Amino acid sequence: MTNLNAIDPAAIAEEARIEHDDAVIPKSTIILRRFMRNKTAVTGLAVFVLLTAFSFVGGFFTPWDKETIDPFNIGNPPSADHWLGTSQAGIDLYALVVEGTRISILIGLVVGLVSVLVAAVYGCAMAYFGGKVDKVMLFILEALIMMPALLVVAVATSGGGSSLKQDLPSWLLLTVVLLVFSWMGTARLIRSLAMSLMQRDFVKAARFMGVPARRIVWRHLVPNIGSLLVLDITRGVTGAILAEVAFSFIGIGIKVPDVSLGVLIGQATSQVSTFPWMFWVPLLVMFLLTGSLAMMNDGLRDAFDPSSSSVGAARSIGTSKKKKNP
Repeated sequence: MTNLNAIDPAAIAEEARIEHDDAVIPKSTIILRRFMRNKTAVTGLAVFVLLTAFSFVGGFFTPWDKETIDPFNIGNPPSADHWLGTSQAGIDLYALVVEGTRISILIGLVVGLVSVLVAAVYGCAMAYFGGKVDKVMLFILEALIMMPALLVVAVATSGGGSSLKQDLPSWLLLTVVLLVFSWMGTARLIRSLAMSLMQRDFVKAARFMGVPARRIVWRHLVPNIGSLLVLDITRGVTGAILAEVAFSFIGIGIKVPDVSLGVLIGQATSQVSTFPWMFWVPLLVMFLLTGSLAMMNDGLRDAFDPSSSSVGAARSIGTSKKKKNP
């Protein structure tokens, strides 16, 4: 009879570890491991999360807001009362940066997520239906691509559309306009990838079995281009933030009293020598935002790359230990 008290707990743990090494690792776990091993990507994620948290909770750490004027501190540099200084109107720059960062991040996240979702559905629908439907949808897509985005943004936020300006804040109106022009290139790329997927046996079998088109698009086409969609989300967020800064900088984007990083940079450009903190602080925040997103995008691209050897190295170590402990 086996003596249960003689069983070595360390041997049991080692056996369990070896059996775990032989288990099939889910794809999502592999991608997460590859991403977390990339120190640059993790740093970018941490910076982006900290900036996002700062934009939503940073206002609780100061008694000032973006509308309160301090008549005794007008155009002052950073001090104990105003950590980042004040503007030429006596408004606390810290409060302005918190508000501007939140608006810029909201625009980037909304445009980046929604535009990729629209592009995925539109591109997959073009590939699924094909024929005349594909030609009509492709014609609409090409027509939208040819539209001058700069002119439309200027008309929507400055010239025409005055009734909308009265009902919607300028940042929300700019978000809608950016959404209209940010999904076309991705949709055209997704169409070409989805057309190759339409020739796969599992898609043909689903169509033969009478599966509705909506389910085929959502359950067979979209998941198989998921890596492209994730990368396009990070690129879309970065592009939306840079577009907001560019349009607001030249005066056709977000309008005062709304605040964004582009508005703050544009207002301080002509007074860099007089109020340098008004220019460099929002510019630094913008660089941190776009730089962190770029680092995350590089990390995600490497994580989705099937030729990455990061997980393979980890598995080879486990295999060598298993050989040493038969």
